[in-house]
Amino acid sequence: MTTFNQDAQDWGDFSIRLHAVLKPFASPVAITFYGSDQTPSAPRVDVHYPPPNEHGRTGQVPAGCVFWIHGATDTFATVAADHANCSVGSYTHGFFTLEQAASKDDVGAVLEAGWVNQESVMSLPHVSERPESVVYGPLSDCTKTPDVVLLRINGLGLMTMKDAFPDIIIEGKPQCHIVAMAKDQNMIAASVGCALSRSRTGMCPEEMTCVIPGKRLQEVVETLEATVDLDRAMARYASADSKRFA
Repeated sequence: MTTFNQDAQDWGDFSIRLHAVLKPFASPVAITFYGSDQTPSAPRVDVHYPPPNEHGRTGQVPAGCVFWIHGATDTFATVAADHANCSVGSYTHGFFTLEQAASKDDVGAVLEAGWVNQESVMSLPHVSERPESVVYGPLSDCTKTPDVVLLRINGLGLMTMKDAFPDIIIEGKPQCHIVAMAKDQNMIAASVGCALSRSRTGMCPEEMTCVIPGKRLQEVVETLEATVDLDRAMARYASADSKRFA
């Protein structure tokens, strides 16, 4: 698998090129994990937590996937407590252990409803090393290679990703674990979304998400550009052929 040294890359150029080939709903979001021995490249935002529920659960936002929405326009750092209202997301991002997540009332609610089963929760991909913080922000504002680039795309964008990378993994609920797949497994992945995430983020029905490992970004962009050229050539052929039926 080819990787590139991207330390000196023009991240704004990559963002523009991703817009051109995938037509995402918002700017590509760079997600970078920092350990306890690292200093985040962005400040914390003003933090306000609502009162905790009867089980003590709260956070800066309803779920960590909401940061994907904010990260399309602003760069900011988050810590474990900011993500803590969603125990599944806290687990997939490495902030909680499986045991901690399983003890929370929101995980209990989805298990009791039968929305997921215990086996599914136990097999979820998750970030293996606990981060001290996670930085979100527009890819164009990056100053270093991010761990993950996340895009919100439509069906045509997903078709392009699948054409370019036939082995892409397309996941369902929950939506957040594809971030761990890109970060820890170096995988290109997509998600059709999940009911919880769509409700919390306000993503429209046409939106899906895909993730690209940051260190594979140049490879992915170049492959997508070649794929789009071929797809457009085939679309022109099909359009011309269809005129016989007008």
